[in-house]
Amino acid sequence: MNLADTMQKFQDWFTQQWVIICGRKINPSENTWLFGTFGEVSGIGEKFIHQLAEKEDLTIIRKSNSKGLLDSILSLNLSENEIKKLPKNVIDFYEKTSEYKLQLNVKWNPIFKIFGYVVNRLFSQRINQLNIPTNNIQSSENLTSEIIELVAKNTNEVKYTIWLRKFQSTGKVIYSGIYTTCLLPSGITCVKAIFPLPKGNATVILKPSVGEKNELILDSSGNKFGDAGFYFLLNDSKGNCWSKYIKSFTDKLIVSDDNEKLKAKQTLKLWRLKVARFEYEMKK
Repeated sequence: MNLADTMQKFQDWFTQQWVIICGRKINPSENTWLFGTFGEVSGIGEKFIHQLAEKEDLTIIRKSNSKGLLDSILSLNLSENEIKKLPKNVIDFYEKTSEYKLQLNVKWNPIFKIFGYVVNRLFSQRINQLNIPTNNIQSSENLTSEIIELVAKNTNEVKYTIWLRKFQSTGKVIYSGIYTTCLLPSGITCVKAIFPLPKGNATVILKPSVGEKNELILDSSGNKFGDAGFYFLLNDSKGNCWSKYIKSFTDKLIVSDDNEKLKAKQTLKLWRLKVARFEYEMKK
């Protein structure tokens, strides 16, 4: 029987063992569309950035101007007609993310509040990652938002683009993730967000489209392994790579221009039931 690494917290081991039992063994070289960097047992959050830079001998570039999650909106491979429909400020946000400030509201489905509380207590506070508030935020909470690049020392090539978001009031990390694009086996270009976890990561792959109101839609809904969706990945005690596709959990982000105000709504669902909604306002 394949086992998760025992030299870690029990809750991490238990979660990883579930992925091994219920998921599949994968070959990273044959699944480059999915594979991404794993976290260490100790230190996720902001520490992960320094650990990754040291491990791969990269230079950390912080507080640089006009850095975006995407080099160009064209990297999403949307049709020419879809690109023309997108509001200029939506495109500008993705190409110059570092120039924007974020405000956040959170609304939970009461049924799933206990789920958020358990995740927060068992994982988020300890690893300083995914510190999602378990109470509804009625008034906007300010976030610090920073694009960090990890660059190869010899070539100056950007190896990783990291979007670090923290609560301004507490400094707790809500998201520390690597953002890139990937080409699914079906040939569809998607946005890929990799959130490091101990000995593994949580990867969300979102399919882009443009809606009827010219909004940018990023949707993780899928049906099977190889589709857009939510994936857990990890290394077991022998170094084998495992992945579990979570079809029942979906993430849908809608970014739009609302009377010249740039807003985003992110809806998390489990078994098609709304878990929580995050509402953002982005100001340049």
